[in-house]
This record gives sequence, C-alpha cells and structure tokens, in this order.
Amino acid sequence: MNNIGKKVADLREASGMTQSDLARKLRTTQSAVARIESGKQNVSTDTLKKLGKALGRNLLTSPGSLNVEIEGGQELKGTIETNTSKNGAVGLLCASLLNRGRTTLRRMPRIEEVHRIIEVLESIGVNVVWQGSDVIITPPKKFSLEKIDQEAAAKTRSIIMFIGPLMHLLPSFSLPQSGGCKLGSRTVRPHFFALEHFGVDIKTTDTSFEVSSSPAKRREREVVLFESGDTVTENALFAAALSSGTTIIKYASANYMVQEVCAFLEVCGVTIEGVGTTTMKVHGVEEINSDIEYTLSEDPTDSMFFLAAAIVTNSELSITRCPIEFLELELLVLEKMGFRYEKSKPYLSHNQKTKLVDIKTKRSKLVASLEKIHSRPYPGLNADNLPFFAVIATQAEGQTLIHDWMYEKRALYFTELDKLGADTVLADPHRIYVTGKSKLRPAELICPPALRPATILLIAMLGASGRSVLRNIYSINRGYEKLVERLSSVGAKISYLEEF
Repeated sequence: MNNIGKKVADLREASGMTQSDLARKLRTTQSAVARIESGKQNVSTDTLKKLGKALGRNLLTSPGSLNVEIEGGQELKGTIETNTSKNGAVGLLCASLLNRGRTTLRRMPRIEEVHRIIEVLESIGVNVVWQGSDVIITPPKKFSLEKIDQEAAAKTRSIIMFIGPLMHLLPSFSLPQSGGCKLGSRTVRPHFFALEHFGVDIKTTDTSFEVSSSPAKRREREVVLFESGDTVTENALFAAALSSGTTIIKYASANYMVQEVCAFLEVCGVTIEGVGTTTMKVHGVEEINSDIEYTLSEDPTDSMFFLAAAIVTNSELSITRCPIEFLELELLVLEKMGFRYEKSKPYLSHNQKTKLVDIKTKRSKLVASLEKIHSRPYPGLNADNLPFFAVIATQAEGQTLIHDWMYEKRALYFTELDKLGADTVLADPHRIYVTGKSKLRPAELICPPALRPATILLIAMLGASGRSVLRNIYSINRGYEKLVERLSSVGAKISYLEEF
C-alpha cells in the first residue's frame, strides 16, 4: 500500500492535480485520497482501475511491465519542447550531497532514474520534497548508510557518484554495486584511480563497494583520468569541490552533464577553470553550506529522439529548446545524409550557460552516410545519440556503417530492428551495417534492458503502418518523462496498453 500510495501521489503531482482535484474525479473526499497516498487505506482492484483512469496510467501493471501500443504510420506535427536532462538530473542529485544547506533543483524530470536516486537519498536520511517540477533537498545533520535502499541503488549505475560527495562526510561506508543499462562490462576502476588522489580507498565485493577515506593533505594535486568518462569526471569534481587547494583534472569529459555539474558547483561557490575542455582546474572550498537554487538545462538526447522520430515518420515537426552545442555534429551528419531543417538564432537556457535553438524539421529524402557513423567524446557525436542513427539509417537509400566502439554489446540490440522490417548485418559486437530504404512493418516486441536501444524500437514502430506493441518500457521510463503523452500531443497514435 505504501508503494501504491507513493505512485498515486507522484502521478497526481506530475499531472498538476491537487488531492481535491483527484478526489472530484473519483467522486470521493480529499481525506480519502490523502489516506490512499499515505498507504493507510486498502484499495480494491476496482478502485485501482478508477485511479488509473483518473491519472492516465494503469496502476495494476508494475513499472517493469508497463506496455504501450502504437498505431504507426502517422505524421507528427505541431511543436514539442525539449525536456530537461536525465544525466544532468542524476549528477545534480548526487552533487546536492555536498551542500550542508538546502538545495532546490528546478525543472527536475520525473523519470525512473531520478526516482531511484531520490529513494536512495531518502534512505540515508535526506529529506526530499517535490513541489511541482522542483525538488527541495535538505540533508540530515548526520548521515547514516545502515538502512540504504539496496534495491533502488542496484537499479542505477549512478550510485557510484555518491562516493565523491560522501568521502567528505564519512570516514568509511558501504555502497551497493550499481546496475542500470545492460551494456556489457563497463569498468568502474577509473573511478578508483581518480579518487585515490584524494585519499580514498575502494574495495569491491560481489555486492558492494567498501569505501574508506583519509583526506589527502596535499593542497595541490593533478588527476589524470584513466578514461574520459562522464561519471568519473563528475566524481572527481565532487572530490575536488570540498578538497582544499587546487585540483587539476586532465583528460576530463566535457560532455553536457559534466558542464551541468560544473555550472551547479559554481553556483555553490566553487571556482572551475576550463569548463567545456578536457583540462579543468578546480579551486576547492572548505564548506558548502547555503541555500542553493539551480534550474536544470535541456537534454540533447531528448531533442535527438524527436529529430529521429520526425525523420522516420517523414514529418515536419518543431522542436524547441534544443541544446545546439551538443547536437551540432549530429545535425551535420544528418545534413550530409540529406536531412533538411531550419533552426532559430541561439538563446540561453535558464542557467544562462547552455545555448538553445528551435529546430523545424522538413520532409527529406535521405541517403546513406558515405562515412561510418561513430561516437567520440565531446565535442564528437554523443554516444547516447549514436543508436538513433541505426533507426534513421533504415530510411536512407544505401548502406550505412555504424560503429558503436564504446559498448561491446549495445550494437547487438540494434538487430532487433530487423523484426520491424529493417535490413541489418551485425559485423561484430561493435559494428552493424544498415541497408535502406526499408518499409517498416508493425510487430510486438519486448524492450531490451537498455535505454537508447529501447527508444529506437519505439521510433521504428512510429514509422511502421499498423498496430505495434512494445512491452516492458521501464528502460525507456528511466530516461524520458511522459514520452507517451508528449508523442500523443504531436499526432502519434500511442497509448498505454490496458490489460486488466
């Protein structure tokens, strides 16, 4: 009942309804809704059906088995606004642990990854309150990890970013081994190599990270990252932020979520030179203890989702608030494939750092890329955007080679497009050839346990005339907020599958 109550409250708040509003829809009292949300009232199956109808979500289906049906072949039209960043959100939730005062994060996406991190924060004593789309975070006077939510922590790889902040607060602690997308053996050793410069020792067991910290006495340090990874760079930034003296971080990632964390830390009073480059100089502070407010920036992978959806459905769609500096190369590759579009003059996001543009897609006749399409660290083509080119390539005349060198198993998931009419050849676990133009056909599929490969199946279904079903969309809900509702708003025929 507690879980059901939390889900009802979250869906109600996300819909902008008060308890009284929901009560009127249910023809009951506000106090009855309050009891349901607090887990103090048993509810029947019939009541769950009524709640689900009022909230637009089937509450009889667990999040892990939520299904959607799509009537594909519909043209998308109208305007869609880019949502705020999933990767930025989880980074900032972890960064909030550095602040002994209250942190308010505005425009926080209500996605499964965010919910898992918040569940972990609450389990270690942090008070987290949603106010509309804002999250207000108040730390406890003393942290305790004895009752950490093991299940929530195991579902997100971002849990490893707790080490950088918590090393300043606790001499030793244990964190559950992290999970997240199933993309092969992504090593965590670069985190260990980076944090050892700050006096952190990490030992791994089958289920946990055992962390001990004795802050380094040196006032200046140089950290050469073993790999230019996003989360390892963020962990190093967290460690440096509250370490006295100067820290130079070399071979850092300059990706959008790292720049988001840097912008937040600067609001907290930390000076960082070289933001957006691979070498950063961080001037640490003794303490962060003030009321901090920060508004999240937009997600380039959200913009890219709708760009890909517009291309595959051959639609003219306006996509606003696109973070252009993290989409420039993607757009150039698409231009060379024949994609036509218009973009506005740039303007700044709420954080006054991120440059945004509005993009209007045009109907285009695509040809295969003459060069292989592959990701690179920023400012190269983003690894999270690479899978979108697999589904886009199904609509381009000729053969496209996509090289997903970063993950040894993700390209395997791209072959699922064959079940929707694509023509692919897997050369090896990293490289896949896609031959187009293919007439996509509907199918019933189960989402792979990885966010981006799951989204390209959804996009292909949007372009396939007829009824498709996509099951177990938890992996999509990890990174995209209200995607079904947003697609419906621009003309897609997509809905949650009601199976009572």
